[in-house]
Amino acid sequence: MKSIYLFLVVCFLSASSIYAQKFENLALTPPMGWNSWNTFECEGVNETVIREMADAMVEKGLKDVGYEYIVIDDCWQIGRDDNGYIIVDKEKFPSGIKVLADYVHSKGLKFGIYSDAGTMTCARRPGSKGFEYKDAETYAKWGVDYLKYDWCFTEGQDAKTSYKLMRDALYKAGRPIVFSMCEWGENKPWEWAENVGHLWRTTLDIDMNGRYDGNVNGNLFGWSDLVDMQVGLEKYAGPGHWNDPDMLAVGNGDMPINEARAHFSMWAMLAAPLMAGNDLRNMSFSDQEILTNKELIAINQDVLGKQGFKVVDLGNFEVWQKPLSNGDMAICLFNREIKNTKYQVNWNQMNIKDFSGAYTIKNLWQNKVIGTTDTNFLIEVPARDVVVFRLTK
Repeated sequence: MKSIYLFLVVCFLSASSIYAQKFENLALTPPMGWNSWNTFECEGVNETVIREMADAMVEKGLKDVGYEYIVIDDCWQIGRDDNGYIIVDKEKFPSGIKVLADYVHSKGLKFGIYSDAGTMTCARRPGSKGFEYKDAETYAKWGVDYLKYDWCFTEGQDAKTSYKLMRDALYKAGRPIVFSMCEWGENKPWEWAENVGHLWRTTLDIDMNGRYDGNVNGNLFGWSDLVDMQVGLEKYAGPGHWNDPDMLAVGNGDMPINEARAHFSMWAMLAAPLMAGNDLRNMSFSDQEILTNKELIAINQDVLGKQGFKVVDLGNFEVWQKPLSNGDMAICLFNREIKNTKYQVNWNQMNIKDFSGAYTIKNLWQNKVIGTTDTNFLIEVPARDVVVFRLTK
């Protein structure tokens, strides 16, 4: 009798936990794609825009270098039907989400969507609280590949419980969907979310206009401030579970080319998701060159899956290291000054971890091999800019 009881207990626990996991073997490198919010926010997003962004991702060469997700952010939903299923805003998306997802897929791309763990989204559209399983079922039927899940209007909710609930709902729905957790780092998700989401925000929002530093109204931060917030989090990142300092702001506002280059380089060093947010249809040639730089993307997408970390801090001048596969490493000289800065590169005095023997040095933005680490040299790094080296054994 006792053995039968134990058997029933085991069966019950197995059945109750069968969906208590996320989809594995997704986001083994940081996700790359495009999100609608930074350029179009709520008013400008619609079916035509999303189709044209998918077209531009292919035509502008982003798909060829690894970008694959087209993600609709907030404002695609307008209500719920009598059975609790989400209703699409037909004015913005007259063909429906399934047709739009099919179009994105026809381009060889993947489709993403947005919801919120609370009663309402940040733009006051219907949230998923209480409807998690219905929403996950709907996303699976539509062919969704990526879900950004926000944290507005969640008063009284526990983040761990809320995000695990949607994780389980997605798993039960049966379609592998990358789960992007967006609770702004308030509950330190890096400490508990490895088995919940595939990526999690570590910060409040990036200033969508590309501000270098400072914050706007206390909740929009310049991208360099977000870099500072990643220090010490590198041990929590890896294949299938990434720290997310928010979307790229390259191509937004009046961000100068030097700062855009530095911003993109630091996201590459941090193994951060590369989610563009500019208007891909009419971006400048320099922004396109930055977003499609194969050498920096290779640093970001390296299969070892290590997040970079700071090894030298001289106040407004820093050196960052990112371990790469095959014993390679990336070294980034980040000049935060508003003037050019000269730096003496002495390879044996830079606190580089696991540095031994000689390496070939390639300057990645110049796409040029410049020598080996047997030789030290003086280099000038432009104001608010970077020099990124790849060291190869």
